[in-house]
Amino acid sequence: MILFLAFVAATLGITFWASRQTKTAADYYAGGRSFTGVQNGLAIGGDYMSAASFLGIAGIIALSGYDGFLYSIGFLVAWLVALLLVAELMRNSGKFTMADVLAFRMSPRPVRTAAGVSTIVVSIFYLLAQMVGAGALVGLLLGITSPAGKAWTIVGVGALMIVYVVFGGMKGTTWVQIVKAVLLMSGAALVTLLVLGKFGFNLSALLGQAAATSGPKANPDSFLSPGLKYGTEAQGVAGKIDLISLGLALVLGTAGLPHILIRFYTVPTAKDARKSVLWGIGLIGTFYLLTLVLGFGAAALVGKDAIVAGDKAGNTAAPMLAQRIGEEIFGSFGGTILLALIGAVAFATILAVVAGLTLASSSSFSHDLYAHVFKRGQASERQEVVVARISALVIGAVSIGLGILAQGQNVAFLVALAFAVAASGNLPAILYSLFWKRFNTVGAVSAIYGGLVSALLLVIFSPVVSGGPTALFKTADFAWFPLSNPGIISIPLGFLCGWLGTILSKEYNAAKYAEIEVRSLTGVGAEQAVKH
Repeated sequence: MILFLAFVAATLGITFWASRQTKTAADYYAGGRSFTGVQNGLAIGGDYMSAASFLGIAGIIALSGYDGFLYSIGFLVAWLVALLLVAELMRNSGKFTMADVLAFRMSPRPVRTAAGVSTIVVSIFYLLAQMVGAGALVGLLLGITSPAGKAWTIVGVGALMIVYVVFGGMKGTTWVQIVKAVLLMSGAALVTLLVLGKFGFNLSALLGQAAATSGPKANPDSFLSPGLKYGTEAQGVAGKIDLISLGLALVLGTAGLPHILIRFYTVPTAKDARKSVLWGIGLIGTFYLLTLVLGFGAAALVGKDAIVAGDKAGNTAAPMLAQRIGEEIFGSFGGTILLALIGAVAFATILAVVAGLTLASSSSFSHDLYAHVFKRGQASERQEVVVARISALVIGAVSIGLGILAQGQNVAFLVALAFAVAASGNLPAILYSLFWKRFNTVGAVSAIYGGLVSALLLVIFSPVVSGGPTALFKTADFAWFPLSNPGIISIPLGFLCGWLGTILSKEYNAAKYAEIEVRSLTGVGAEQAVKH
């Protein structure tokens, strides 16, 4: 509790300091564009390495072995798409939100409406995962086992997150993310070294022990082979297709995530945008290699049965591993200290990510929907910031309620759904807008709504929502769609809708495309647009 309270006090101090520095809309939305490439790279890492990465992936590896590690690979490879196709071009073309890029060469009101709706939906999906992780983590640390107790912890985390965003804006949120990235890397590296030291730095011995302890009794070696979670005999072909669908969503989703896209606007130059992504990739890549040891270490030292007893979805595997390895090396007091340390780091992870997500969705509502759709560009900067703060309260409340409903789901799995929705709706519109000369307003709106609606409908009628032991509604069964992740259907559908909408519409503005092409590739004109 002391470590927890110390971190919360430190981050609230940062938020209070940032609130005094936040005077304009650029300060609130983009931190005054004052962050260096290295600082923004750390913040990107802090924003991306969420509860899904630390708690969810470690848990899913501990329970599913080889199949669980595919989440780590997918989350990491996704950054190549973001670096090569999106980072620099977005920073050069936009101002505060994803919709700025789309609205530049098209009718702004329908495009901003669609982009704003999509941003809020994706952010709420992602927030769901963080809230579930918060409930599981604080429940473990405080010994809370009842769903009602965990629900109250979710309310507490949500309230804290709202404070960060309402008062600190992007500046406060970024510094919290930088502090959290350093803490998370340090904590994960410490536990990884202790676990490897326990096995004489022999990865093969660690994997063998994990298979023996947590693998199926009939065939322990299957724990280290594909097919334990996806492609089992019971699932048949659907399980294998589900794995491909998951991979597509993970690899393509990052480049469409609103809270990652707005990070590119916080740096002063395009060079800094590239540098920040490279630093982010280095940090994130190292971290995902550590999750391999954390997940299999939990499987080897804690065991699948104990992990499931603590949390059915495995979300507490990493903190339980920290406690176990601490006890074995330093005694029971050492175990308690290490659990508290990793718990505080995981809590920091959740707070930083939920702050970034809430900021992205509230910024989109105020800047895109309120200022440009409802007020037709007539809102003052002060009005925009006030509306952003009010919408942060509302979005926070919605995510708290949904987080309470989604208890029992693995957080990495929930984030994969957010990735699928982002890749289906946002990514087609962004790529078409940046690279296709013929693209127009109807195409943009069709791509966003087509991908978004198809992804949401397929999730609603999938085993995630009904018809399974881990479903949101366990007693109902209306799951006619067999896959858990909709990406393999909804992502191509989003691109198809964008193409179809474009060719069916006669709208075409060659001059605007030429302007955004020059701006996105060179940065010429971007600074003037930001100042205005």
